[in-house]
Parts: sequence; C-alpha cells; structure tokens
Amino acid sequence: MTKIMIADDDEYIRELVGTLLKNDGFTVCEAVNGEDALCKIESEKPMLCIIDIMMPKMDGFELCRQIRRSYGEMPLLMLTAKAEISQKVKGFSLGTDDYLTKPFEPQELIARVNALLRRYKVMTAQSVQIGNIIIDQESHTVEIGGEKSDIPLKEFELLFVLAGRPGRTFLRDKLIEDIWGYDFDGNERTLDVHINRLRERFPAETSGFKITTIRGLGYRLEAVK
Repeated sequence: MTKIMIADDDEYIRELVGTLLKNDGFTVCEAVNGEDALCKIESEKPMLCIIDIMMPKMDGFELCRQIRRSYGEMPLLMLTAKAEISQKVKGFSLGTDDYLTKPFEPQELIARVNALLRRYKVMTAQSVQIGNIIIDQESHTVEIGGEKSDIPLKEFELLFVLAGRPGRTFLRDKLIEDIWGYDFDGNERTLDVHINRLRERFPAETSGFKITTIRGLGYRLEAVK
C-alpha cells in the first residue's frame, strides 16, 4: 500500500489530509515540521510528501531542497495559504512537483496526488520493449533495428506511457494529465498532434506496434505481428 507523508504544523490540516488519503486507500505518516519530516523519511519511506510551506524549525522550501538533495525524484506536493506567483516560482525552482492552495477541494487533492504518483512510476521505470523497439528512459532514446534515435521529449514520454501498458485504453484526460500536468490549459488538440507524430515516426510495419484511437475515450497501443 502506498504511503504518503504529511508535513504540516497544523494538526487540523494533518488530520483532514490524512483522512482524505486513507479514504482513498493510502497509508499515512505525519511530521509536525520540516526537521521532523526529514528525520522520519528514512524510516517511514513514503512514496510522496505533502509539504506545508510555513512551518517552524525548517520551512517547506528548505525541506523540499533537502529532500531533492538526499532522495532524488520523490514526488512533492506543496501546500500554501496564498496563491502567490513568487512562492510558486521559488517552490518549483527548489524542485517541488506541484502546488495546492488552501483551502482546497478534497477531490482536487486526491487527483493531484494520483497524477504525481502515476508520473513518478513512469519516470522511474528504466526501459520498455514493445514490438521491434526498445524505449530507454535513462538515455531518452528509442532503439529500433539496433539503431538509437532521439525524439522530442513529450513524444517520448507519451510513447513510454502507452508502451508501458500495451493493450490498455488510456483516457484522453488522463494522458494529458500524466504527460503535461494537472494544470495543463493548452489546446485540446495537443495530444492528438503528438499521437499523429508518433504514428508517422513509427509505422506499424517497421515498429511492430500500432496506436489505436478508441472513439470517445482515448488511445491504446498494441503489438502487431
């Protein structure tokens, strides 16, 4: 079961967030400030941390910096009482993955947590093989017929997600959320454009797979013989 750490000096917030997460099937560990969180991460081994910015002893910004230094790409979701651009810029520069402004809607908290965990699982996988190609996450290259090639980052991430679960239908909204982020507000045709580019770049007869449109739902990648 996935464990999530809540680092917040406000007991009410810890209880609220903890209840929401437990109701959605997560386990929870708590920290009352940044120093407490940093001490507990090694023993508790959470998959994701929800971090309040304003905490005594060590604030959320410094905690974020320390986690990135010691624990790499662990997903981090920051909570802030104000929707200030300067705070968001500082947080992102230190390595946070997402922001949520208090007060927040319970459904949005859970949606953001799930989106971050999905993106993390994709990011930490090493390679995927489907059909005649090998997709290597570490080098961000695609190998076909013994030759490696680079493709644009978003195309790579999209292909990696689809190929990681061949035969599964991915909903359009979930693909956009996983690849471009929860707050993506770009053109809704962006996903379709990237799918078409992948189809042109990797025709079924040479790649050994095809990307099928599931009308009204999304896309599915399948191996072909």
